[in-house]
Amino acid sequence: MNELLDQARRLAGAFLDTVDTRPVFPALRFQELVTSLGDRLPDRGEDPAAIVDRLAGIAQQGLVATPGPRYFGFVTGGSLPAAVAAEWLTTAWDQNAALNVMSPFSAAVEHVAANWLLDVLGLPPAASVGFVTGATMANVTGLAAARHEVLRRVGWDVEAHGLQGAPTVTVVAGAEAHSSLRSAVRLVGLGASNIVAVSADDQGRMIADALRRVIEDVTGPVIVCAQSGNVNTGAFDPLEAIVEVTHAKGGWVHVDGAFGLWAGASPSLKHLVTGAAAADSWALDGHKWLNVPYDCGFAIVAHPAAHRAAMSQTAAYLLAAEGEERDGMDWTPEASRRARGNAVYAALCSLGRRGVAELVDRCCACARRFADGMRDEPGIDVLNDVVLNQVLLRFRSATGENITRDVAAAIQQSGVLWAGGTTARGEPALRVSVSGWKTTETDVDRSVSTLLAAHRRRSNPTVSVS
Repeated sequence: MNELLDQARRLAGAFLDTVDTRPVFPALRFQELVTSLGDRLPDRGEDPAAIVDRLAGIAQQGLVATPGPRYFGFVTGGSLPAAVAAEWLTTAWDQNAALNVMSPFSAAVEHVAANWLLDVLGLPPAASVGFVTGATMANVTGLAAARHEVLRRVGWDVEAHGLQGAPTVTVVAGAEAHSSLRSAVRLVGLGASNIVAVSADDQGRMIADALRRVIEDVTGPVIVCAQSGNVNTGAFDPLEAIVEVTHAKGGWVHVDGAFGLWAGASPSLKHLVTGAAAADSWALDGHKWLNVPYDCGFAIVAHPAAHRAAMSQTAAYLLAAEGEERDGMDWTPEASRRARGNAVYAALCSLGRRGVAELVDRCCACARRFADGMRDEPGIDVLNDVVLNQVLLRFRSATGENITRDVAAAIQQSGVLWAGGTTARGEPALRVSVSGWKTTETDVDRSVSTLLAAHRRRSNPTVSVS
């Protein structure tokens, strides 16, 4: 085992040593990689060292440099060194974090990490925290708690009786709510097509007056889903107004803040999340701005009784925690579960309160630098107010044609950076998300130069670009 772990360390180190300089996107595609991996399971087992070596060799041709400094796709951070090391230990320890009795250490580290998260984010210290796989399951967990509570208030036990025959629950969300929110609503049985959409402004923010008009007509239980950090623009819904109007109606406010809620950790940016602490539940991703390895997300609920009622399992053989002990499965949809708290604890320790703020601030400063580098170029439009870490760009040719997809393909093929396409205001756009702890101004400047060159070549092919 020790020899295998040393081998894995060497191979992982070789990847990390080159991740800053390797092409951001790999050369081989899916089917080529499938062929390399083999289509038939061997009859006899192979030597573990040979397997690890072959796996790493094939992977080198198919890995995306997401831990590197110029990956700007999907609001994906890298992994801090302390978090990577803690994750390796987590695998070696092989603990199930479901029950305190299964791993007292895992329960304790989750408890401490949860308290630190609430403190850093400025959320209620009495809130409960579930360590889930990512923002989608955090949304599912938060909405399950919301479903429980709004139905309990009208006398319906949804855990016992389900939704058949239950009072109708109205779910309200902004017109530009993230797709994971729709998935979560579907998974908790409330129906994605039943979401009442509220108009949004040109930055994707829910319009507070439009919410007031919508909610006036709602009768019965209501859940309003707000957004902290629009996936295209980084904009924030008016949380204070949303909480006020929803609570006046007796409803529950859930905040999808996968990356945006991390603004609460920054003294210079926390004004963006004003009102967030008065909501009822929140969803965040750990592998975005906290930069811990996959998979890690946080489902946070201001009403622990509703959270536990929606999630907990009971059986004669499940030895429940006593007193102040923590059972992780009370707060997540899973029983068999990785000890995600270890990497979170390590990341927070390695950064400290100031380090978390500096990480968020640095990414946002890099996003502003990115936008500033593009503004004066004819044919390039910065489509959003760069309030956070998102930059939304559109590229046009000398004749006015939208060539964003061509430019995106060119920079993706260049290997210098990777950013993904999206649609904004009915037309193709390019979305740049700065979330990684490694990204510097030098990386931004190199990426801007690559984008400008790609645009110039495609906007006017007769012009020579050095």
